[in-house]
Amino acid sequence: MTLQEIYEKLDELSPFELQEKWDNSGIQLGSKTQEIEHIVLSIDVDEELLEGLKPNTLLITHHPIIFGGITQLDFETYPSNFLKTMIEKKISNIAMHTNFDKTHLNKYVAKEILGYKILSDEEFVIKFEVNEDFDTFAKKIGEKFSLENVKTVKCSDFVKTCTLTTGSGASMIKYIDADCFLTGDIKYHDAMEAKSIGLSLIDIGHFESECFFSDILYEHLKVLGLNAIISSSKNPFTYI
Repeated sequence: MTLQEIYEKLDELSPFELQEKWDNSGIQLGSKTQEIEHIVLSIDVDEELLEGLKPNTLLITHHPIIFGGITQLDFETYPSNFLKTMIEKKISNIAMHTNFDKTHLNKYVAKEILGYKILSDEEFVIKFEVNEDFDTFAKKIGEKFSLENVKTVKCSDFVKTCTLTTGSGASMIKYIDADCFLTGDIKYHDAMEAKSIGLSLIDIGHFESECFFSDILYEHLKVLGLNAIISSSKNPFTYI
């Protein structure tokens, strides 16, 4: 298929018009008429991944490699260094970011990874019933996301309802209507804000909560008749 034909199938699966205004999902790199010979799925683009890709590969990523405006192509700096390699190897790229969060990723994590029945689904926020004491719930969450350490803000001993936003959702703290909020990239001042309004938090990690992207998309691509390879996406952080 051509890049445009695959893009149209992906758009039917998870409409790109659903992405946030600040996002840059869609075709990042490539010619719409390019004949695609291979499809690889990954959360991000990295050097090791690019080295192993064959020419005329479509790399479908969760995070856009071109996020803000690029004012110059300095091939010694990110992301220009990766873009140079991709152009030379005829590697195209489509990003499915906030649109895929809304249509697939958050619901999948709540139901398939955590095993809870969804009470409501509003944009990025999934709400479900827990009815467990906080420490037991937090330990379970840590195990589900394979967290070496579980960073929490504990405001009550019992969790009746919980909300989930994969990736980085701390900016929505003030709008959360639940006892506990699961999201990644929680900062100090986010914790202070949550504490002030009595909202418990559990930091589920950015990579750890989004690492299911490729597995989810892989199954949908099979239904569409598209064969893909899942790349071994790696967390850029290591813990000592």
